[in-house]
Amino acid sequence: MNIRSLTRGDGVVIGAAVLLFIASFLDLYSIDGAPDDIIPSLWGSGPVVFGVVLAGIIGAALVVVSRGLPQPPKVAGLDLGQFGVAFTVFAAWSALGNIFDPAGGANNLTSGSSSSDGPDSGLGLILALVATLIMAAAAVATPLVPALKSSLVPAARPAAPQPYGAQPPGGYGYPGAQQAGFGGQPQQGQPGQSFAGQQPGQPAAPPAGGFSPFWFAVPVPRPLFPEDGSQTPIAELAPGTWYLAVEQRGPALVAQTQDGRRGVLQDTSGIQRG
Repeated sequence: MNIRSLTRGDGVVIGAAVLLFIASFLDLYSIDGAPDDIIPSLWGSGPVVFGVVLAGIIGAALVVVSRGLPQPPKVAGLDLGQFGVAFTVFAAWSALGNIFDPAGGANNLTSGSSSSDGPDSGLGLILALVATLIMAAAAVATPLVPALKSSLVPAARPAAPQPYGAQPPGGYGYPGAQQAGFGGQPQQGQPGQSFAGQQPGQPAAPPAGGFSPFWFAVPVPRPLFPEDGSQTPIAELAPGTWYLAVEQRGPALVAQTQDGRRGVLQDTSGIQRG
């Protein structure tokens, strides 16, 4: 799982799930004059546990896991993320229903009470409603709102653009760490030698067609398609990793991954150049 594939919307979903888990240990309802030790938490109500707490946490987990996997598995033709969104919406709907009827198993407590009013919603149930509403809203809006689609962990820029064939300052795809070549010797900064055995002072051949290869990073996960025009992705480019653009084909780029695979990046909007 690549955490750099997570978006800001996924971060909101994770935060809401944590808030929901904390709320599950707080009071389900409140009754004036009733001792605190007899008022259960959200875990004391089966409908709330299954319909709100577990549904919300499972939904958040499905949304986040599907975002971090290169190829999310499908169930009945739907991605795990779509099931996760459905779970979060269901949890919010269930929490709203329980707000109107928080008593559950409190009928025995209220039957002998002189007050005609029923029990009120407890702090745990109110926080659960807030958490599930935020969770569902973020899960639904993330694919639609550009601000939520931005990467949760932004890609670090390299120190300087590198020539075609050379490694970036931190190694291929990982700026910041030294890349070692064959025999354990660093590939960058070796005296007396350049890429492909080229001697110092010997000019490199300029790229054909006026295109200069460059390093780039994608803002959100993007599929990489074969060069033969097939629409079956061969890889997925993840945010936070630098890739080498080796050729331009109209608005698309031919990119090379860390393991040497080449493919066509059809959607180049918002890419970050090194």
